[in-house]
Amino acid sequence: MGAGGGAARRRRGTAAGLFGAALLVAGTVLTSGGAYAQPSPPPSGHSAGQGEDEDRDGQGGQGGHEGRKGEHGKNGPKAGSGESPSATPTRRSGAPAATPGAGGAASAARPAPAQGAVLAAAEDGPQAAVPTAQGLQQALAAALADRGLGDVTFAVADAGGGQLLYGSGENTPATPASTTKLATSVAALSLIPGDTRLTTKVVRGAAPGTITLVGGGDPTLTALPADQVQIGGQPVDADTAPASLETLARQTADTLTAAGTATVKLDYDLSMYAGNPRHKNHDGENIALVVPLMVDEAKADPKSRADAPARVTDPALAAAEAFAGLLKARGITVEGGAKPTEAPAAADAPVLGRVESPTLGRLVERLLTTSDNQLAEAIARQVALAAHQPASFEGAAAAVTQELARLGVPMGDVVLNDGSGLHLDNLIPPAVLVRLLSLAASEQHPALRPVLTGLPVAGFTGTLGKRYGSASGAAAAAGLIRAKTGTLSGVNTLAGTVVDADGRLLAFAVMTRTPATVPADTARAAMDRIAARLATCGCH
Repeated sequence: MGAGGGAARRRRGTAAGLFGAALLVAGTVLTSGGAYAQPSPPPSGHSAGQGEDEDRDGQGGQGGHEGRKGEHGKNGPKAGSGESPSATPTRRSGAPAATPGAGGAASAARPAPAQGAVLAAAEDGPQAAVPTAQGLQQALAAALADRGLGDVTFAVADAGGGQLLYGSGENTPATPASTTKLATSVAALSLIPGDTRLTTKVVRGAAPGTITLVGGGDPTLTALPADQVQIGGQPVDADTAPASLETLARQTADTLTAAGTATVKLDYDLSMYAGNPRHKNHDGENIALVVPLMVDEAKADPKSRADAPARVTDPALAAAEAFAGLLKARGITVEGGAKPTEAPAAADAPVLGRVESPTLGRLVERLLTTSDNQLAEAIARQVALAAHQPASFEGAAAAVTQELARLGVPMGDVVLNDGSGLHLDNLIPPAVLVRLLSLAASEQHPALRPVLTGLPVAGFTGTLGKRYGSASGAAAAAGLIRAKTGTLSGVNTLAGTVVDADGRLLAFAVMTRTPATVPADTARAAMDRIAARLATCGCH
């Protein structure tokens, strides 16, 4: 059947698409196993202890910071739960309480189905007809001819099986911008258990009377009161709430007071990471220094919802000073100023307090939905540590490349320099992006499912929340498409999944480069119309 089809089939296909899209909004069970970081305890145990308008890695050169203006989502709650609805969630130590009525209301509005239902969209795909190259060519020809796209390459694949169905320049490396985060996320969830949490702790220091705040690589650690914590402008719940610096200070103060200690010296340990902490495209807004200790992603105003908020110049020192202030409020005097340690804290040093981040699966969802550069670089370093590489930009890029190659992703033409996509010299072909998405949809890799549940939903969440509107020419596809966005000056990318009119789950990637005279919004709308055509045709 051609691209046009019949009205009845279109109605049937739209219903199937809505159903498939709704299924992929929900979370799934995350697998666990051996990994570098400490996994969370079982349900019966106890824990020991974020804006882009379109894209946080770029705004098409608008608003300054040529080539670096960043992605940051401001719309909607997290798309997927990352956990089985049948599991009994455990409240971890250090997580702020959910805002009364807010997080619960969001959860009630979107109940998570069982794991089998989440996988249904991918697993039922083989029962629907596979689009043909000819059908896809017919359906996409007009949309691909849009001059607003500039130079465009693209790929469309059957998500369930990974078969490449149609493309142009699909094997040509192109600047991925924030779609780089797909590579980071797939590698992380493949190598590290999805229930892993990042731990920030305080231990007895090597010198008498000294305590050490040990950075655990969690940029989401918050100094805000529980009722002020938001992600993308939305209240958090018990599963998405970040670890609390105030809770860590309370634990530490209680332990010190019980031991009869009222005065301490404070240092902080940054030994988890290696190399230069400054990103090549550092601007103090889209990304701060990448260090293993910070609070509220080093925002100067932790409640800022700016697309690229101002960041503090020394995130670790700012976190340590905030911690010292919280100790003082609990009766513990910190002598002198906080300073970095001369050597890493001893592995067997007595622990005075500890708090833990949300699970890795939740963090991946957050970084994809909001296109969070700071969090993406932190997760990339977790990949490096798990792969026994230095936790640096170079080590993380090597570790991600190595893990994706192990998964069978063709990495010969891929160049990675970071985990976020801010680096202008990253290169990924469209065919590799659809391969990553197909792996996440594959029944052989259920641990990768948060890559799908973290993708923004067209017209509703994250970096797609303000797209697919009434004037876009793609409004009919709102809610039917989930995709990761990417933007740098003159570069716009979109890679995600869509259920076509016959109920087949497809993966697609569109990568464009436009002259400076073409507004970024023009290119984005043109890409959105390409994805929308996939949602309305059977293409066979």
